[in-house]
Amino acid sequence: MNSQLPILLFLVPFVTAVAMPILCARRRSWCRPLTTGAVSVMVVLAIMNLRVVVSDGPIEYALGGWTAPIGIAWLDDPLAAIMALTMSAVSLLTLIYGRVAVTSKHDRSIQYHTLILLFVAALIGIVFAADLFNVFVFLEVAALTGYALVGAGGGKALVYAFRYLLLGSFGATLYLLGVSYLYAATGTLNMTDLATRMPELITSTAVVGGLIFVFLGLSIKMALIPLHGWLPGAYANAPNAIAPLLASTVTKVALVAWVRIEYSLIEPGIEVSHIPVLVLLEDIGVLAAVIGGALALVQTDIKRIFAYGGIGHIGLILVGVSLGNSTALAGGLFYLINDAVMQAMLFMIAGAVLHYHGATTLDDLKGISVRSPWITGALVVVAVSMVGLPPTGGFFGKWNIVLGALEAQHYLAVFAVLASTLLTLGYFLRLFSCWFHQPVTIQSERLEIAVSLRLSLGIAAVAMFALGIMSDSIVRVLLESLANGGV
Repeated sequence: MNSQLPILLFLVPFVTAVAMPILCARRRSWCRPLTTGAVSVMVVLAIMNLRVVVSDGPIEYALGGWTAPIGIAWLDDPLAAIMALTMSAVSLLTLIYGRVAVTSKHDRSIQYHTLILLFVAALIGIVFAADLFNVFVFLEVAALTGYALVGAGGGKALVYAFRYLLLGSFGATLYLLGVSYLYAATGTLNMTDLATRMPELITSTAVVGGLIFVFLGLSIKMALIPLHGWLPGAYANAPNAIAPLLASTVTKVALVAWVRIEYSLIEPGIEVSHIPVLVLLEDIGVLAAVIGGALALVQTDIKRIFAYGGIGHIGLILVGVSLGNSTALAGGLFYLINDAVMQAMLFMIAGAVLHYHGATTLDDLKGISVRSPWITGALVVVAVSMVGLPPTGGFFGKWNIVLGALEAQHYLAVFAVLASTLLTLGYFLRLFSCWFHQPVTIQSERLEIAVSLRLSLGIAAVAMFALGIMSDSIVRVLLESLANGGV
């Protein structure tokens, strides 16, 4: 049973998605319970899987019994297990929240819920895939369902979904081109095989070109500045029930895919044409962290503030995973887990203020603090975590990145963490200055918000503190995985 957990995590949402048109053909009211039930089962399986991997070691799963390099290989190591639990948990959280924000036409829509389940199944596939081509397959399944889910909002959302499709397809083309170069040079796409063949081929023009194209393709998927153009419009115009799911998962799994490739194929300290690869990636991350935070600071639309803030934090995570030591890498990955929860919560808050108050810009927020104390409390908690104050998980992620930067004597990375933190503080202060402003004419009665919204915001807030409390254990698991050759 334990060795089958990775495939079960994938099959539960996938089989439910395939069966939904049949099961719900006459009872459309079953769509949401089936979707929520499938993702709930995923969370249970993901917890079991993490316990097995931590106690017994990684699981190497060969689909259909065909072992690599001929067959399709999945690797279920501590990073994959933690990410599978993170993706499953935030998906369930956003589905609980979605009961408030989902429109009536989507709540009973077979197509809508089928897309969600296929999207979640693809996330699991990306996390476990151990060869470059299957990473591409699952990335594209997630992307195609993501385009459709953004476009489900209709109106302007269709325009931004189309832009997302164009840029996403361009990224997929670059990635696949890079994969073809690597296959031509090495004769394999399995990451374990590639890792053994790469050291003697690292100066090959085909290998260097392949890695560049793979990175550029994934950079579009992870919305790394300056290849981020699809993200703000897509997230700002996606249906309120979908934006938290996309914001918490899409860029994160693309970044995890790059970390897998980076640490499988590129050894720390390696130079290509006298260029230190990881240092170059670190510098790109520094620019993305600072520019993303600066762009968030000048926005007035609430969702765009959160979108650009998330883009900046992708840069910060890239800094951590590119410093070339295990402390910073574990810190970057731990911060990625926290950022998934934080982004989900931010877009749940944005959807809630739009649903209850019709607020889309900073000027619309005046008086909300008195009328919606639950939403106000949630915003304060997520702000504390994103700025990076203890005892939230956000603090411990940034702290480990800083420790890794000092260990590597890369003080530019320390600057990036500090600058990103100050910029994050800046845009939250702008947000709070409007949020807590009480006009004389506004009515101060409290609004009753749905139980499902209270539950989702409450769980997310608890999760941020729980991640901080458990940070030592999670970082230790990641460090042990790195020491044993994981990631």
